[in-house]
Amino acid sequence: MQGDAALATEGLTIRFGGHVAVNNVTCSFRPGTLTAIVGPNGAGKTTYFNLISGQLRASAGRVLLNGRDVTREGAAARTQAGIGRAFQLTNLFPELSVRENIRLAVQARHRRGLNLLSMAESHGDLIAEADGYLEAVSMAHRADATVALLPHGDQRKLEVGLLLALEPEVMMFDEPTAGMSVDEVPVILDLIARIRAEGKRTVLLVEHKMDVVRSLADRIVVLHNGYLVADGDPAEVIASPIVQEAYLGVGASQHV
Repeated sequence: MQGDAALATEGLTIRFGGHVAVNNVTCSFRPGTLTAIVGPNGAGKTTYFNLISGQLRASAGRVLLNGRDVTREGAAARTQAGIGRAFQLTNLFPELSVRENIRLAVQARHRRGLNLLSMAESHGDLIAEADGYLEAVSMAHRADATVALLPHGDQRKLEVGLLLALEPEVMMFDEPTAGMSVDEVPVILDLIARIRAEGKRTVLLVEHKMDVVRSLADRIVVLHNGYLVADGDPAEVIASPIVQEAYLGVGASQHV
């Protein structure tokens, strides 16, 4: 493992009965970089994300955050420790307003409880901070809107806002543009590009669209049948025979 890694996995493995979905994956991720994790459907990408963020418990191996073993900690504890996750499907409070969703994320980070009804003067500082994150994701004009009534693209922007409000050291995006219209996609990609440009966080991105990967990634990691099969510079990885076979379907695959 690299000594300066913010996040690392060592021999990370998970079995579902006789099926090994992620198989002995060792990989490290440095601060200030964006790594795209790609591979064909069923390669183990989202499962690997779930193992890192704590939604799934590993059968073997370890997850390290700044060298500290968090493998036995649950998702909530890992969030508090600095691993933030945006899901393939939005993970919001649909009946609350946009501002209340962000305010609760800020409140959780400050560890001041999650009282859904406590607003106004007692949490004025939290509301002001929440409004700052809404500005960052271009959602300030929808602050009072009920989340359930938002179009899908605005819900995805709000979820990025929630992730920013938690101020995690590691930010994980699982297909952030899934289900979005052509007009909505650039807004999300611009947000992720800005996060990357700040150079403060470690960003992991699962994405099927190779044009998105090329435009954002400093590095590509390829999973295939649960194995890590390629890792390196985007241009080199995309051009490699194993990726052409495993991911792009060029030629007959000789690799497991």
